[in-house]
Amino acid sequence: MSQIETIMEHNKKFVQDKEYEAYITDKFPDKKIAIVTCMDTRLVELLPKAMNLRNGDAKIIKNAGAVISQPFGSVMRSLLVAIYELQAEEVFIVGHTGCGMASLNSEHMIGEIKERGISDDVLNTLENSGIKLRKWLRGFSNEKEGVTHTVGIVKNHPLLPPNIPVHGLLIDSMTGELEIVVSGSEETSHS
Repeated sequence: MSQIETIMEHNKKFVQDKEYEAYITDKFPDKKIAIVTCMDTRLVELLPKAMNLRNGDAKIIKNAGAVISQPFGSVMRSLLVAIYELQAEEVFIVGHTGCGMASLNSEHMIGEIKERGISDDVLNTLENSGIKLRKWLRGFSNEKEGVTHTVGIVKNHPLLPPNIPVHGLLIDSMTGELEIVVSGSEETSHS
């Protein structure tokens, strides 16, 4: 049985048994927070438990490395929607120990892309169109640097209200212990 078949079979029973009732909430985050975190599989359940979050408490935006690489990209837009439309009043950037983005090697990834069937012609076309793959596929040198960089992008965004605290945290991927990397409580205005 394929993954999609397994998922659909489970979902049918989930709905029939009304298991969804335990998760009913509305679109507004009860704790009025928005979180940008990594898509790492270790954080799926660990992060909410470590932060005492239940369904409906927070807007959680996930991507590779909890990184905002483009100030006007989809992650920042999602944060602004959470703030302006969904009443989030605080932002948390949560990186984690052992993050793959800290060791991401763009040359290796480009090699993997080629190995999986993407031609040199396609890669050359992208490069000649101004997309610098080696830069775009680059990670960061360490997890704290990644968190600090993303906090800076958010705090200095021209559309972020000056009264929104932006915190940077690092979660231990094994224990769930949280460390404050940047305290947004110390300064809530941006330039």
